[in-house]
Amino acid sequence: MGIFPKDRNLAVAPELVEFAVRASDYQAKAGEFHVRLDQFLQRKLSWRSRNSIQALVHEGYVAVEAPGPEQPSDSGAPAVERRPGRRLQHGHRVVVTIPEEHRLEVAAGELEGLPVLYEDEHALVVDKPPGLAIHPGGKNLTDSVIQRVHAHLDDGVWPPKLCHRLDLETSGIVLLAKSQRALSFLMPAFERRQVQKEYLAVVRGVPEEDAGEIDLPIGPSLVSRIRLKMAVTSDGLPSRTDWRVLKRRGDRALLACRIHTGRQHQIRVHLEALGHPVIGDKLYGVDEGVFLRHAAGGVTEADLLELGHHRHALHNHRLVFPAADGGDDREVRSPLPEDLAQLLEAGS
Repeated sequence: MGIFPKDRNLAVAPELVEFAVRASDYQAKAGEFHVRLDQFLQRKLSWRSRNSIQALVHEGYVAVEAPGPEQPSDSGAPAVERRPGRRLQHGHRVVVTIPEEHRLEVAAGELEGLPVLYEDEHALVVDKPPGLAIHPGGKNLTDSVIQRVHAHLDDGVWPPKLCHRLDLETSGIVLLAKSQRALSFLMPAFERRQVQKEYLAVVRGVPEEDAGEIDLPIGPSLVSRIRLKMAVTSDGLPSRTDWRVLKRRGDRALLACRIHTGRQHQIRVHLEALGHPVIGDKLYGVDEGVFLRHAAGGVTEADLLELGHHRHALHNHRLVFPAADGGDDREVRSPLPEDLAQLLEAGS
């Protein structure tokens, strides 16, 4: 069970969170397990103090569902529990109502700054700007692509779902399914590599060749201090990127990159391995201290000069995907954004 209700409208601030009590989470046997309510919630809501959790309980914001012979699981009838010391057992469900003053303000329901590139009854394709998160999480909880889309299409139907993702700094095409049928059709299409994805990248240096193929396995970096960093590794997953030069401008070039696999950071890792990392990339092509300082909010002037751009110069330019209604494939394009066009022309 997730923290929030399944298929909730992400354009609306959540009013409650739910937790299932599982003995396995404590390496205990179901029949022998019990835990105090306040201790359970302190483990689940680790950012809150023990006193604040007990106050939530005392003030009636916590309810417990305790399934039994006369109350089967998921009966939808949790009862308010005001005793922090209430003993929970395996199979119980805890529901915490979020006090109104602590609910996040979610972005308004407009697609301003998120142009629609294609839409039909099954699919929606939008053009994501850099810096807008795909999904709420971490420091980006109140405004994201999926939250804006949910607000835009809030008509009581099945909430749209993301078919793929882009990094925070990557701009360009994002495909969403507007129905369960479309999602069930499109996700296997991605897995079977029936979806064509082409990116534009402004890179350091100018490749001598006009085109090429990078066929190198990718896996987690074993030498980096940064957990999310990937690398070309001998035991990584098979990964292939085709590239071609579109423009050369002094000390940089514009490449079109078509990926045949969907590994994390694939283009960025492969282009670094090619010797032409993406300009502005804080994780690849520069000392990883730049990334750590950026994450801590302390990027220096020297860092910015080394990076050459405020974000990594990568844009999802072209997407071809099969139609859920069985018609011809849909092709969607997004032009190179102005900041990357200017970056390219600034080559010397």
